[in-house]
Amino acid sequence: MSESTAKDQVRAYVSDAHSIEVQALAQLRSAPDLAGVESLAQALSHHLVETEGHERLVRERLDQLGETPSRMKDLLMAAGGKGFLLFARSQPDTPGKLAAHAYSYEHLELASYELLRRVADAAGDDDTAALATRIAGEERAMGERLAALFDQTTEASLALITSPPAEALKAYLSDAHAIEEQSIGLLERACELAGDPGLASPYEQHVEQSRRHQARVEARLGAVGGAPSPIKDIAMHAGAINWATFFQAHPDTPGKVAAFAYAFEHLEIGGYEQLMRVARAAGDEETAAMAKEILAEERDAAAMIAARWDAAAAASLEAVGAS
Repeated sequence: MSESTAKDQVRAYVSDAHSIEVQALAQLRSAPDLAGVESLAQALSHHLVETEGHERLVRERLDQLGETPSRMKDLLMAAGGKGFLLFARSQPDTPGKLAAHAYSYEHLELASYELLRRVADAAGDDDTAALATRIAGEERAMGERLAALFDQTTEASLALITSPPAEALKAYLSDAHAIEEQSIGLLERACELAGDPGLASPYEQHVEQSRRHQARVEARLGAVGGAPSPIKDIAMHAGAINWATFFQAHPDTPGKVAAFAYAFEHLEIGGYEQLMRVARAAGDEETAAMAKEILAEERDAAAMIAARWDAAAAASLEAVGAS
């Protein structure tokens, strides 16, 4: 391994981590006011304090490595964080959208720190590896706190929606159909960009599952008198193309793909956790059972990706000539 190149990659990963924390702060500073349920607001407020600490620690580590944060990356990430808050505020089920997105974002951060730790280990940078391990533990714990709130956030969302649960269920199924559309697009590109056959394997397996998930959701939509939203599906498919372009623009594509795929699995998990609860509130046990079954497969897919962090880090180092 080229030691200097590996150290360069550590600096790049720490810079990325700083930008991710900047985006997290842009969201967390306003998110508690949108939570709609006190337990979610408290969890977000608590994590804001943690995230302020993370940003400071990562910035200090970057300085120790002889680098400064990327102003351009930080500005773009902060703008993206604020953009999501505007989207969440515009939705009738704001508490649920906020909880699902925060749950996904925690797992994006977790994945990023898992990769950073491994790249730091490869470069012999024990201090950065220890920092990544510490922060990853706090991101994981926040994800668990959010998962424990799905009952409350779904209930709060239903209280804000003026239509009865049976009508709300159609919208939740339509959202699930659109998310599967994006999942299929992302996974198809992930198979091409994986950088390693072992990394491609979970994407190849899950893209077929995602097609089956989408077909099952569409069938349930028809059964309850609804239909997929072409606008949502097209927008989500376009989003998948945009993310694929983003992946290709980075030299460490395998790691970026793995981290985002892991986070997206948790966005789907959050969505199906809420769909299951809405279906039960509507008295639709068939849809609830379907959501529970799909949830298990989404969790398995996330676990398969996480089991390959070592390979993703190694493939990223190879992609930048560090092996």
